[in-house]
Amino acid sequence: MGVGAGPQAAEGAPGGDAAWAARAREELARTDAGLARRYGPDADIDRLLALRARAVDRILRQAWARCIPEGAPLALFAVGGYGRGELFPRSDIDVLVLAEADAQRAHEADLARFFALLWDAGLPVGHAVRSAQECTTAAAGDQTILTALLESRPLVADSGAQAALSDAIATTRVWPAPEFFRAKREELRARHLRHGDTSDNLEPHIKDGPGGLRDLHTLGWMAQRAFGVRDLQAVVALGHVGQDEAATLARERRTLARLRFGLHLVASRAEERLRFDYQKALAQRLGLADDAHSLAVEKMMQGFYRAAAVVRRISDRLLQRFEETFEGEAVPEPLEGDFVLLRGYLAASGPYWPEGDLRQVLALFSTWAAHPRIRGLHSRTARALAETLPHLPSYERTGPAARGRFMALLRGPQPVETLTRMARLGVLGQYLPAFAQVSGRMQFDLFHAYTVDQHTLMVLRNIAGFAEGPDERFAIAHEVWPRLRKPELLLLAGLFHDIAKGRGGDHSELGAVDARRFCAAHGLSEADTGLVAWLVEQHLRMSVTAQKQDISDPEVVRAFARLVGDRERLDYLYLLTCADIAGTSPNLWNAWKDRLLADLYLSTRRVLREGLEVPVDVDARVAEAREATRALMRGRGYDDATIDRQFAEMPEESFLRFRPEQLAWQAASLVEVFHGQTQVAVRPIGGSASGGALEVFVHSPDRDGLFAAIVATLDRHGYGVHQARVLMGPHGTVFDTFEVLPADTFASRDPAQLEAALRQALSGALDQVRAPRRVAPRQLRHFRFPPRIEFSTTGDGRRSLLSLVCPDRPGLLSDVAQALRACRLRVHDARIATFGERAEDVFQITDENDRPLDEAAQEALRAALRERLDPDSQTPPSGAPR
Repeated sequence: MGVGAGPQAAEGAPGGDAAWAARAREELARTDAGLARRYGPDADIDRLLALRARAVDRILRQAWARCIPEGAPLALFAVGGYGRGELFPRSDIDVLVLAEADAQRAHEADLARFFALLWDAGLPVGHAVRSAQECTTAAAGDQTILTALLESRPLVADSGAQAALSDAIATTRVWPAPEFFRAKREELRARHLRHGDTSDNLEPHIKDGPGGLRDLHTLGWMAQRAFGVRDLQAVVALGHVGQDEAATLARERRTLARLRFGLHLVASRAEERLRFDYQKALAQRLGLADDAHSLAVEKMMQGFYRAAAVVRRISDRLLQRFEETFEGEAVPEPLEGDFVLLRGYLAASGPYWPEGDLRQVLALFSTWAAHPRIRGLHSRTARALAETLPHLPSYERTGPAARGRFMALLRGPQPVETLTRMARLGVLGQYLPAFAQVSGRMQFDLFHAYTVDQHTLMVLRNIAGFAEGPDERFAIAHEVWPRLRKPELLLLAGLFHDIAKGRGGDHSELGAVDARRFCAAHGLSEADTGLVAWLVEQHLRMSVTAQKQDISDPEVVRAFARLVGDRERLDYLYLLTCADIAGTSPNLWNAWKDRLLADLYLSTRRVLREGLEVPVDVDARVAEAREATRALMRGRGYDDATIDRQFAEMPEESFLRFRPEQLAWQAASLVEVFHGQTQVAVRPIGGSASGGALEVFVHSPDRDGLFAAIVATLDRHGYGVHQARVLMGPHGTVFDTFEVLPADTFASRDPAQLEAALRQALSGALDQVRAPRRVAPRQLRHFRFPPRIEFSTTGDGRRSLLSLVCPDRPGLLSDVAQALRACRLRVHDARIATFGERAEDVFQITDENDRPLDEAAQEALRAALRERLDPDSQTPPSGAPR
């Protein structure tokens, strides 16, 4: 195995190494600069990868010649990704030196000089020095080492060294093909789970995420171990991979590789996640541009999501075929119709299935839904489905029989699981082309955590969950669900609610048109069609009403009830709204939103029951609230005299604004409180699924800066305010109520701890209570826009309404409160709504004399807010801690 240096070995005087390394570094920099210039939407990505690998090969061989004596029994191999000849701009360079133990000892200094020289040349080399036996031992103990060695490529190695390495990792020595397959399959599953088992993340991992490059590498390793071939194309001749499948995977590999190459360029490091920090720059490098329907970055990301989906789809089929290779053909187990089970997988029994017949395809999903024990779709049938997919008609081009079968799927068992399967296999997008248009479509914001198609499927899963019984995340959904006349209508509304995203115009209105056309084509009655179309058109209305308006105001509820019109629409809209919000982001649904929507639902149901024409009787509502609160307090052991005394100390308006159980809690917390004292009470909202939501009640003599001090204290302890209500009580007291959620990891989630912190803060000078200045999270920095500040007046003319839309960030509400305090203004009500990176807050405010703001006061507040909130301001606002 004597494969040492060439003629340049004599030039290897240590004194010349620094100069050589500098020249090598410059050469590599020129190569990388040239490759970066060539990179673009039309570049041959395989050529770029090969050229960089070739440039590094040249440098390594030169360094080897300088450091390793000619004839030394050492061999140099490229391994891992470098061994494949795919070298990305910032990827590690992994090499193996193959040498027996005595040769390793004899040339230890030479090898040390070789590796040091490579590092001096700017090459991030990862190396291993092993004998053939050590390769066998290492590979046997760690199959990831085996995969790196499987990719080996000789750099300085004769045929004897190559044969020795090949023999060291032969299947007769380590990891027979079946064991290797099972280990790699489990590794793939575990890796997918680490990434949430979806590629549809806002910042997906190109290399290791589901459908990423590592999935393709895994298939290649399996093929090499099982069949002794270097790539999937070679497996086509063996009959395990179709020519179309191999060609499709090769195309998507180039798509993913182009993204990864460009990502390394714009990040200037070995970044593998498509972070917000780099998405816009990468889209620009790829020649994409914004248009009326999509941002450039959204087009780029849609290309990634679609490529990853295709890789996953074909990968599932190939994994199953590899399994059959090792375990043999299965004995068919007959099912109804033209289907059988093969080792738990559903397969069509006929050789020519489905013969382009959409009804047979829909029958497949019907059979699948009827047998929960089915492991999945057999690879042979999955490939047949993929081949016929482009020829299947859409619902508009098919007949009543196929449409009837589709509706039967929605009314049958596991309808949401069926729609999910149809979506993953491409059938849903073929049947409903509008769904294909939003497949993989992302929205460049922090509000929508999923692509439109994945969000839609999440909404449908939430709807399915309502049918399974009580879920503590949703207070009353399990009570509303049984009232639905036709649950499939809610599924249709969920399917269509976002289907018009990205077309321009109002997606709710456009989606309603699509839904009406679809329902009419499927034979739904005019009443059912109208309900689905109305739900799609109004699917945001309940959320907006609950989060942005004062739903304790009877007129707000009556206006919403007039929109809804009847109890049936209310039931459907409530469930669709809950499912939609909870399916937008894992962190978006919380106990506060649950209570808001439940309160709006119950209030609206009451108005509909009483009749829209019945005027609001404020006195009757107050009296009813008092009696309900009295009953609750009696149940807690309080006598009427105590209850009457507490009621006399509470604002009359509170009996309109709060629910009886809130009023009873507040009244009970004040029983032992005397005039002039401050009282703080904190309690959890909801159960264990509440996300740590707390309700905070503060009763105190009114003082300037009280609201700002409370908000600053909450912020300092890691809580974000979602709703605040400030009512004036008798004797110059205030009744402040806040609904808060942990906004930082350091929030204790302990009501008693927060209660003590607020008591301490409010016992001293309020002007000394300041919120900390914190750096905005990395993602928020990419969604900055100027704040929008608008003023109006409440319906009764008594207060001003401040509407604020601005980028969200830690401490935002505290800064707003400080601006209000600096302008000597009073806050009476606040509704804090956050939609990803956008904060959309509404405040009811007055001047210090409880009058609406005049024009001068509005301008002064506008200036104070801009000073603190303008994203282009680089200095802390005046008076803020530095």
